[in-house]
Amino acid sequence: MDTEGSPPDATPEPPDLSVLDSLESELANIERAVERIEAGEEVGPLQSAPPADEERAMGFGIDRLGQWTEGPEFKVEADRTKAYAAATNDTIAAHVAGEIAPPVFAVVPIWDTMAGAMAGIVPPEVLMLVVHGEQDMRFHQPIVPGAVLRSRAAPIGVHVKPNGTSVVVKVETRDESGDLVVEQYMTSFFRGVSDGEGAGEEAPTHKLDGNAKSAGPVATVTQQLGTNQTYRYAEASGDTMPIHLDEEIAKSVGLPGIIIHGLCTMAFTSVAAINELCVGDSTKLRRLAVRFSRPVLPGQEITTTFWATGDNDGHPVFGFETRNGDGDVVIKDGLVEVSG
Repeated sequence: MDTEGSPPDATPEPPDLSVLDSLESELANIERAVERIEAGEEVGPLQSAPPADEERAMGFGIDRLGQWTEGPEFKVEADRTKAYAAATNDTIAAHVAGEIAPPVFAVVPIWDTMAGAMAGIVPPEVLMLVVHGEQDMRFHQPIVPGAVLRSRAAPIGVHVKPNGTSVVVKVETRDESGDLVVEQYMTSFFRGVSDGEGAGEEAPTHKLDGNAKSAGPVATVTQQLGTNQTYRYAEASGDTMPIHLDEEIAKSVGLPGIIIHGLCTMAFTSVAAINELCVGDSTKLRRLAVRFSRPVLPGQEITTTFWATGDNDGHPVFGFETRNGDGDVVIKDGLVEVSG
């Protein structure tokens, strides 16, 4: 892939990771509070709170819940799918050759559709406070070059939590015959936006049961991200969110610097899952779901561990989590379902 104009793959100065520790603490407090709320308990003020200048009273457009936005037609081209594979260090032969698109490439045709669905529900002034919370993909058929896809998206839930608000969007992608290709649930979390009304559905659950780990892992895979990974991924995916490309903007919203796209990290885990659980055949992947728990930094090493958790109508199901080189969990509650 042409990476001309991208910064060289040089070693950056070590970033200040103290902000990540603070964000992880906030997320842990949110999780505990949500669990207590779901159990019917009263929840008082959290010990950890966002800075005062991040506390905002913003109204999300819950009247837009359930309204579908139709996206533009998208023709799949082999060069585009090969570029996505290269940008995610994907070595699976069918992806490298452009015969089949990598599974997480399914996000590429939906950017305009997602933007339309979010436009009427998210206040513009809070957009830079967003972090990717969860992604859940259901694969009904592979995406292949030459296919013409149409997508539609609808916000299905707004959930106000102690330290922020999550927005759940469902996306459907179909081929020219109208057959379903991929279903996706994307959950975005807006830090510090904690007032206003909530309504609608939660995203489908994919929580990893801690008991599954007691049997020991079925596979463990370590992968290396490049120091210029975000520039390569942005070019191939079309995701040019400034927190992945501009150091100063990333720091201005409380991050230690540029962070890896969550979907790029997810793509790395998909490669690990396909090689270890699908005998290298991505057409066997039925579902891939993740919860992003901590940002990944350029140049970091990640290790993904898989455990067998049972089956779904005869299709094997695995749970997984991904850690960085320091042992911090960056993806939790991962789920993989494979054709039986």
